[in-house]
Amino acid sequence: MTNTRTVELEGHIIDSGMMQQAFGIVMDMGGEFDVEQFDVGKQKDKTSYCRMAVTADDEKKLQEILHELHQIGANLTDPVDAHVEPSPADQVVPIGFYSTTNHPTEVRYDGEWLSVEDIEMDCAIVVDPDAEDGPRAYTKVLNSVDEGDLIVTDEAGIRVKPPERPRDSSGPFGFMQGGVSSERPSESLIGEVADALRETKEEGGNVLVVAGPALIHSGGGDALAELIREGYIDMISAGNGFATHDIERGLYGTSLGMDMETMEHPRKGHKHHIYTISEVIRAGGIEAAVEEGLIKEGVMYECVKNDVSYVLAGSIRDDGPLPDTITDAIEAQNAIREQAHKADMVLMLSTLLHSVAVGNCLPSTAKTVCVDINPATVTQLLDRGSSQAIGMVTDIGTFVPTLAEKVLEGSDE
Repeated sequence: MTNTRTVELEGHIIDSGMMQQAFGIVMDMGGEFDVEQFDVGKQKDKTSYCRMAVTADDEKKLQEILHELHQIGANLTDPVDAHVEPSPADQVVPIGFYSTTNHPTEVRYDGEWLSVEDIEMDCAIVVDPDAEDGPRAYTKVLNSVDEGDLIVTDEAGIRVKPPERPRDSSGPFGFMQGGVSSERPSESLIGEVADALRETKEEGGNVLVVAGPALIHSGGGDALAELIREGYIDMISAGNGFATHDIERGLYGTSLGMDMETMEHPRKGHKHHIYTISEVIRAGGIEAAVEEGLIKEGVMYECVKNDVSYVLAGSIRDDGPLPDTITDAIEAQNAIREQAHKADMVLMLSTLLHSVAVGNCLPSTAKTVCVDINPATVTQLLDRGSSQAIGMVTDIGTFVPTLAEKVLEGSDE
């Protein structure tokens, strides 16, 4: 006995590879498909549509195939209401709960499609039928689930729509179809990132920078500080090390003990970072140190002076840490999540751990650029599900000053 369900794909499903991917999933998992309708969009701005019957020799295999198809945006043609079950206890979800992707998602409840708010990957979906303005659906990480929350289970009544890459290189983010780049001309690509950054701000969007200590070590701190001062950066997500070395540079002219002018290690230079932390603790925090005149320049200085929010997430490796560092991992995740949900464009600058952490919280609609001299950083981010990101394998000390130059040049035109 065979089991059959019908799914549909819609959008730029040919040039994006979605249709070919769907066919491959069915065949690789031992199923069969029959294309019942196929309408081709014959112009660049026209979408295509495919409806196909998917068949497997047992129900379990069919459900596994449908799950994989669902992940790439294929949806059932016979929608039913989503299944919901109450959470049996705090932080406990029902067996078979629906684990989200980071793509725009809708759930069908009481015959109505609800857009899922604050979408990010690896969350549960909670339906609140008694919300003030009518039923709503939103994500919750597992540790914030409350007993009695109505949790969506299975995949019935759920629609996922992955954002589509542009069909050509036109438009402000046409260059993002390139994936990981270490060979294309860096300067021209940086120019396109600069154009996109300016456009994001002109449209009222928010720009988040995820920064690692290498940005300071490589001499890119002044350029980032200038972008903050000129109003192009709205949020910073970093760690204790980034802020410490940024402040150390202003106090001692060193970063991790190395003189930023001579590239030499002065006597006692290796102690400068811990001296820096001590002085900021004595002042009562970064903002207090700026106000009393201890910190007079740098990225953190410009954040305080220009009311740019920053999250410093701690780690087990931290010295000190600075009093502004969030040492509770769950609290740090929630602070990062709050920034990520506000971000329209994200620049991830030479930090593997923080890039992955922020990437896990981002919706796939956020324009994301990851820059690192190590290709593994960019690849790991993409492999963990941030498919919307493009990567540049280049020196961060070259990228940030060039980006700032092109952004500011363009703003004068």
